[in-house]
Amino acid sequence: MIKTQLLKSALLGAALLATASTVAAQAYPSRPVRFVVPYAPGGSTDTLARSIATILADQLGQQVVVDNRTGANGDIGMTIVAKAPADGYTVVLGYIANIGIGPSLYEKMPYDPVKDFAPITQVAGASNIFVTHPSLPAKNFKEFIAYAKANPKKVSFATAGVASVGHLTGELLNDMAGIDMQHIPYKGSGQAISDLVGGHVKVMISGMASTLPHVRSGKLNGIVTTGLKRTPATQEIPTIAETYPGFESSSWFGVLAPAGTSKPVITRLNTGIHKSLQDPGVIKRLANVGFEITYGTPEQFAAYIQSEIKKWAKVVKASGAKPE
Repeated sequence: MIKTQLLKSALLGAALLATASTVAAQAYPSRPVRFVVPYAPGGSTDTLARSIATILADQLGQQVVVDNRTGANGDIGMTIVAKAPADGYTVVLGYIANIGIGPSLYEKMPYDPVKDFAPITQVAGASNIFVTHPSLPAKNFKEFIAYAKANPKKVSFATAGVASVGHLTGELLNDMAGIDMQHIPYKGSGQAISDLVGGHVKVMISGMASTLPHVRSGKLNGIVTTGLKRTPATQEIPTIAETYPGFESSSWFGVLAPAGTSKPVITRLNTGIHKSLQDPGVIKRLANVGFEITYGTPEQFAAYIQSEIKKWAKVVKASGAKPE
């Protein structure tokens, strides 16, 4: 008799908990949502966040306030959200460097990219591009690989810094193509691009937004991009995957909430973000700064994060890359 009563009480408690969760989800959001961006205002990442926030606010019926929290290569903003209440009122725009690469690069991080966050959805990706100075003898990717193989350790590539996406992309190509390019790290892409245009360095792996204008003007050659498929902005430029199947190195972004955020709230945010990314104005605005829109379920994003951590762990170990 006592066991029966206990079972009934447990079932009643579970039912009440489920009902409370449903009611809370239906009421959500009842106040503005804070959208943390771990990078400075005005850049392409900020443009991505604000483009989503504007339409998402209409979907949720509440303000979505973009909060730029810069510093420590994005870790300050990520940490703020990792420690925030798991109520759906604080989310973050995560980046490959903080989520996919960081766990292998740093011995200790102020947050755990997997345990401390609940993935909502991936939102966008941006292929990188190999650009060369016109004085380099190789004029296309096939010629470049042949040239690099014939000149081991004599071909150098510039990037925005040690352990940047560009750096690890070059190391991944070294491994897959059997070449031995040497890395030249800069403190940011600005000076690297200036030196490349001036002919002081011959090769660079960089984001498209900063280099495509120079390719269009003929000052640089765009020989290959790093995504799985050609981008709308660079249909004439082949991908590395066309030569080395499976090669992919894209700078991706996704939205995450603190771990423990309820599934109904995650679903509500996922749906709202997806609708935001289907807005024609958002699609055009993001294409103009080199983004390709990508979205899916929270489960798909969680699986993608795990696969990226695994992939980049091998690259970081093989390259010997250490944080600056």
